Amino acid sequence: MVNYDPSARLPSSKELPDSDDTPVDNQLQKSIPDLLRSVLAIAWAERMDWFFGIRMGIYYDPGLPAIVPDAFLSLDVKRFYDENLRPSYVLWEEKKLPILVLEVVSQIDCGEYSTKKAEYAKLGFLYYVVYNPFRCDKPRLEVYKLVQNAYELHDGDRVWLPEIGLGIGMEQGTCLGIGREWLYWYNQQGQRFLTPQEQAKLAQQCAQLLAERLRSLGVDPDSLF
Repeated sequence: MVNYDPSARLPSSKELPDSDDTPVDNQLQKSIPDLLRSVLAIAWAERMDWFFGIRMGIYYDPGLPAIVPDAFLSLDVKRFYDENLRPSYVLWEEKKLPILVLEVVSQIDCGEYSTKKAEYAKLGFLYYVVYNPFRCDKPRLEVYKLVQNAYELHDGDRVWLPEIGLGIGMEQGTCLGIGREWLYWYNQQGQRFLTPQEQAKLAQQCAQLLAERLRSLGVDPDSLF
């Protein structure tokens, strides 16, 4: 539950620290959210009513420090605040709870399955996603939905999130030249949204096919530019 007095003089996002200065434990804790955000920037390129934060402080009580999940998604908010972007996410300014929070588990236990899970449920985040690449005997991806103030597990390689209009899941792929299991967004039919690198490669292939077609018709494609 968000806890603040709207009649009090509340600090603005520019007055609050923008980070807890806690470094990520491994590269995946930044690379996985980075990939999700870059894919979303293409899938929702025309939309300006969403924000995806990475290692950014969420302030829910002016008397308490921010919480800093690995990533979070908010809907019905401004995608860009101003030219300096958001220093942090302040609930008494945004007036919208993040609809999804993500934690990528490191080898160090940081309470992703206990204290963080309980805190996120108490604050009312609808979806809590945990990805643990080190798990062998349990699901690596777990998606929780808040039902009557408690999280219910909807595990699986891909989970549809109707309130967001996206699915989230994991599969083998390549990002930053690294072939491994990554998290991706999916449409309702289960089709994965392409990454920026895949989009660029597809556009290049289409251009090559068009050029070959033009040459077959006796047209030099270079002469058209």
